[in-house]
Amino acid sequence: MRLYLVRHLAPQVAPGVCYGRTDLTVDPGLQALALPALRERLPAGAPIFSSPLRRCAGLAQALGGAAVRYDPRLAELDFGDWEMRRWDDIERAAIDAWVADMAGYRPGGGESVTDMARRVSAFYADCMRSRTSAAIVICHAGAIRLLAARARGLAPEAMALEAAQRPHAIAYGETVTIDCV
Repeated sequence: MRLYLVRHLAPQVAPGVCYGRTDLTVDPGLQALALPALRERLPAGAPIFSSPLRRCAGLAQALGGAAVRYDPRLAELDFGDWEMRRWDDIERAAIDAWVADMAGYRPGGGESVTDMARRVSAFYADCMRSRTSAAIVICHAGAIRLLAARARGLAPEAMALEAAQRPHAIAYGETVTIDCV
């Protein structure tokens, strides 16, 4: 199966603000501009899966209409009470604790990267059982990184460690294509 992993477009949020599970919107004009090029890169008729968060769901809806399958396992990491706080306002000791255990720490009392890796891995397993040749997944940079690690055969704990150790370079609106076995 070939997965076309599409990161949502830039959300409407101030720079320097921590957001993960927060349900942010995207500028409709920006989405309208991005759609033609995105449609050219994606296979027609492939099933579309999406995070239920609006920054993904709106793009998925524009691409697939009523046929989109929303899956909460594709949502971004839950940063707990860090959500919508400026990164500069989060206590240094808390950030240091997260840096010391990126895979296992629950930032803001939310979710660990390992927790997220487990749910993303479960989505991947279900997707592989579907026996379709291709699927489009509209989601977040964290989910894309974890899905790519899972496609390379990593278990959730290893997926989390890999994702936690490497900074991501996935642009808003970027499509990452992976072949799964």
